[in-house]
Amino acid sequence: MSKKNNDTPKTTARSAGEPGTKAEELLADTLQASATDLLKQLIATPSFSKEEGQTAGIIADWLRAKNIPAQRLQNNLWARNKYFDAAKPTILLNSHHDTVKPNKAYTLDPYSPLEKDGKLFGLGSNDAGGALVSLIAAFVHFYDRAELSHNLVLAATAEEEISGHNGIELLLPQLGKIDWGIVGEPTKMQLAVAEKGLLVLDCISQGKAGHAAREEGENAIYKAIADIAWFRSHQYERVSRLLGPVKMSVTVIDTENKAHNVVPSQCHFVVDIRVNELYRFEEILEIIRANVSCEVSPRSLRMRSSSIPVDHPIVLSGIREGRSCYGSPTTSDKALMPFPALKTGPGDSARSHTADEFIYLAEIKEGIVSYIRMLDPILATASDL
Repeated sequence: MSKKNNDTPKTTARSAGEPGTKAEELLADTLQASATDLLKQLIATPSFSKEEGQTAGIIADWLRAKNIPAQRLQNNLWARNKYFDAAKPTILLNSHHDTVKPNKAYTLDPYSPLEKDGKLFGLGSNDAGGALVSLIAAFVHFYDRAELSHNLVLAATAEEEISGHNGIELLLPQLGKIDWGIVGEPTKMQLAVAEKGLLVLDCISQGKAGHAAREEGENAIYKAIADIAWFRSHQYERVSRLLGPVKMSVTVIDTENKAHNVVPSQCHFVVDIRVNELYRFEEILEIIRANVSCEVSPRSLRMRSSSIPVDHPIVLSGIREGRSCYGSPTTSDKALMPFPALKTGPGDSARSHTADEFIYLAEIKEGIVSYIRMLDPILATASDL
């Protein structure tokens, strides 16, 4: 990136989380209480990917109780600001309401929201419930202002955890032209201006069946091991300043065998590849196929690396709030957006998908205040974005 893009804005930066006026604190407390109540309802309602119907209904009812009409497409909800004007540019505020399934190490009931020691425990509290309800609160704050320079569209979407086709990808054509967006994910409110792409490969090594007691067949596992060793050791030359190197991890291995005494004729394994912006997926596949003997099939070529310029107004606004820019190793719905989007939100990605998941209540308040502070100068100023 150019030196210009790396310069800190001349506007004085505010320390991250710095309190505002008493009026702002009172507003933040009110919004936090309402958002936390919504989050507790979402935690108490299972919403695995493809099974988010009930939480979609909860969010819709919550918005309608505040006289905000919501529209629904399958398990996706969206709403527009009261004075939406098609002549103005439009900002998307997006996060997801689906969750992974709770892992076996949980000691608490994942569906019983529990407040303890300043934390709110429950499945989806951190990923991405805290970010979702904070964005919703910010949307409510701006909803009925008549003189916004931009439109706001709120979208609470499904199937993010599985990169499904019936989430944000299904909804985007219904929203009209979007100029840029904010994607709510747990980033400690730091600014994920870039994120790695996700390429998942199904690999199959072919052998020949035989009896394990005799020197028969050709063991497909042994052939797979050789290829797995290559995936483990290969280093791609191009290293991104923001995103680092391409990372490959073998995460699943299996055969069709049910009996111990059969030499497997086929071995299947899965490779999770996090690709930086310096490689195209097609180039990665070409390198892999030139170096392994197994059959290689990508599940999707949709989840490509994405970025937003560091001199974009929303990024500069975040920097003025004392936030820092970084490249994210994880992938989100940002990858499916054909416009610039900033990933930022309360919570910590390190807590995502962990047992006894939680978010600090103070993080929800910080998220609400930060979203409002970042958007306020943009919404108050005419822009040609």
